[in-house]
Amino acid sequence: MTLRLHNFFRSSTSTRLRAALNLKGLDYEYVAYALRKGENRSAAYLAMNPAGLVPALELDDGSVLTQSLAIIEWLDETHPTPRLLPADAFGRARVRSLAYMIACEIHPLNNLRVLNRLAAQFRAGDEDLAEWFRHWVAVTFDAIEATLADSPQTGRFSYGDTPTLADICLYAQVWNNRRFSIEPGSWPTIARIFGELDAIAAFREAAPPNQPDSE
Repeated sequence: MTLRLHNFFRSSTSTRLRAALNLKGLDYEYVAYALRKGENRSAAYLAMNPAGLVPALELDDGSVLTQSLAIIEWLDETHPTPRLLPADAFGRARVRSLAYMIACEIHPLNNLRVLNRLAAQFRAGDEDLAEWFRHWVAVTFDAIEATLADSPQTGRFSYGDTPTLADICLYAQVWNNRRFSIEPGSWPTIARIFGELDAIAAFREAAPPNQPDSE
């Protein structure tokens, strides 16, 4: 299978998908888009992905998958080793819950489109945007830390001793946080799990600084 990953090095959703592909041992062609230059709004890209968002995964038959969590679940169904979602229903719900806390609570409020809108409509300056970003990260990271720290289901990683979708989202978000000088030290369980993940080649190779379009 030939895969083409349309993405941006600093996009946390792109980092998620790179990590998932690496964990599955799948090769892919890296296609970079500079979001601040509007390359993802080109006619060619919009024809492929009308939302104009990254990442998008193009398959060898020309079909295109969008939305990082949907793509990762597709990968888990089509390439089930190693599993990124547990085999049992409770485990899958737990992992999805942790992943969605990041993907559905932090990311929609802090993505580039929202930050640009805050700047354009409400004249938010750089420090205003940074404070906005830090606030919403802290609200959800506080909840994730409490969830992980007090749970017997937390192991080496967010759920047990193998990386899951929850860890993929967590790893990408910690890297995204660093754009606004947010380090995970305030959340010791998160910091420990991030350290474990960052020692794994599949994750480290997905990190923003290690991409060909990194600035």
